Amino acid sequence: MRILITNDDGINAPGLEALAEIAAEIAGPDGEVWTVAPAFEQSGVGHCISYAHPTLIAELAPRRWAAEGSPADCVLAAIGDIMADAPPDLILSGVNRGNNAGENVMYSGTIGAAMEGALQGIPSIALSQYLGAATARLTDPFDCARVHGARVVRALLDRGTWAAKDDFALFYNVNFPPVGGGGMRGIRVAPQGRRSGVRFGVHPHVAPNGRRFLWVGGGPQTAPATPGSDVEALMAGYTTITPMRPDLTCRAATEALAGDLDEG
Repeated sequence: MRILITNDDGINAPGLEALAEIAAEIAGPDGEVWTVAPAFEQSGVGHCISYAHPTLIAELAPRRWAAEGSPADCVLAAIGDIMADAPPDLILSGVNRGNNAGENVMYSGTIGAAMEGALQGIPSIALSQYLGAATARLTDPFDCARVHGARVVRALLDRGTWAAKDDFALFYNVNFPPVGGGGMRGIRVAPQGRRSGVRFGVHPHVAPNGRRFLWVGGGPQTAPATPGSDVEALMAGYTTITPMRPDLTCRAATEALAGDLDEG
């Protein structure tokens, strides 16, 4: 199996090192693991692509490339150029430093890479490590992802539903709970939730030279969340799996509005 790994924390991020270990276990001794990751951190860029300017790519080592672009750019670079002669069989994105559950999904470059892979017709999985008080005490905050990552990916490859190449894309969002590997309670398939009252916002600051800057920040990650959701299950110590599609249609509102506004 040929596996492409990428992330949004950058080519030197420790989570990408953890993902390389997971991918190597999945690929096996006869497989290949290719890395195409952003040269610099790209957290929060979502599914952004560098449509208006070119992307510089550089080979750092055999099967290891850096791209001055977004995670989705990295996937496009791999499929369209670096691995064009033999595209990957699987794309893994992560392991993100922090959770990509609830409202975080909409901003995540980790999710954006998996989404682009799915749009290209390749099975894709995003993996993220929820951080908290328990992981802060660990030598390796990615311990839960390292211990359970390969097993979760194998389970999805064996029993997950994968869209046909010409169908609307389907990919999976995996989040590991904020505990060590021995503290995980199990796996839950759960829908994306929402933390109550949590929104991104800006924090203004004035630099010593008088210039005004805005820092973007999120809300508390332990806020109460939608019952039965990914966030609630993660806080209870479960690894969550959420099937996703890049289709933002609200079916209920579409049907209701069509009944009122459709003409002809």
